Amino acid sequence: MTGTSLPITINTISSKKQHKSSIIKEAKFFLDVEIDAIRRVKDLLDENFEKAVNLLYDCKGKVVVTGMGKSGIISKKIAATMSSTGTLAVFLHPAEGIHGDLGIVTANDVVLALSKSGETEEILTLLPSIKEIGAKIISLVGNIHSTLARESNVVIDASVEREACPLNLVPTASTTVTMVLGDALATSLIKKRGFKSQDFAVYHPGGILGKRLLLKVKDLMHTGDENPILHEDTNMSDVIVTLTEKKMGGVNIVDTCGHLQGIITDGDLRRSLKHKERLFSLKAKDIMTKNPVVTSPEAKAVEALELMENRPSQIMVLPVVDTEKKVVGILRLHDIVRAGLYSQEGIGNRE
Repeated sequence: MTGTSLPITINTISSKKQHKSSIIKEAKFFLDVEIDAIRRVKDLLDENFEKAVNLLYDCKGKVVVTGMGKSGIISKKIAATMSSTGTLAVFLHPAEGIHGDLGIVTANDVVLALSKSGETEEILTLLPSIKEIGAKIISLVGNIHSTLARESNVVIDASVEREACPLNLVPTASTTVTMVLGDALATSLIKKRGFKSQDFAVYHPGGILGKRLLLKVKDLMHTGDENPILHEDTNMSDVIVTLTEKKMGGVNIVDTCGHLQGIITDGDLRRSLKHKERLFSLKAKDIMTKNPVVTSPEAKAVEALELMENRPSQIMVLPVVDTEKKVVGILRLHDIVRAGLYSQEGIGNRE
């Protein structure tokens, strides 16, 4: 039985490998079609693209992006990208537009219309009203001789020679080209507006980039009763009690004026055990780490994280001091981890 089943197993494996090879070969062909389409539309860029960017930049209202079907999905993406990068933009479903939602368009707006054929019925139905309102029209079309192209103030050629679909029917290369052109418009506006990473963070407060650029030490540090502070002459029994009760991983040590003199961490306490025969005769100042690394309330949390990490041995807790070096709080690595700024690879960069 074993002798007869072995050839079948080998043939089956060989067939699977050939099938897999065929799939990969076909996928690479379809990707090449889309890549070629992007290269082609790149070569088609002319002064109309620059006119479109300037028209969007000078827009006193908002950008209304519209498209039907697959173009509608791309329209939503373009509107979202623009909105998150300093250009006020909204999506308008053309079918809803002809039943009242066109009221969102004002004379100060620019309508960015997407259509492969340039003859999408729902969009063409909107054109007379858009012109009556007084909004300008930019079209991304696959046919620059279409009705939509003729009725637009600026036309961007988004034509493709063929779709990546093996039937040359399903919008694939055409939607890719349209999305890439939308990205090109959005990124050109980023450059023209001088849009900075700090601006991006304002629009992405929930993302890791927003947290990295906006979250400050004062948003995470422990203050008041949660901030363990002891005088430098405090005896060791009180130091141990405070470390245990506050559970901050460290205690800030100050002078009579509240100025930071040092910090005692759990690690400092463990190291002090080598003096166990006289441990309870010691004072806080005898085992504290003098001149510790500190941060300020207004520092970015990600900068505090870098202070903790860029050391021969990682720091788990930082004193927070004001401009007069008075202790105002304590910050733990745990607080930064909980805020989502830290990963196993270090500082995250996820959106």
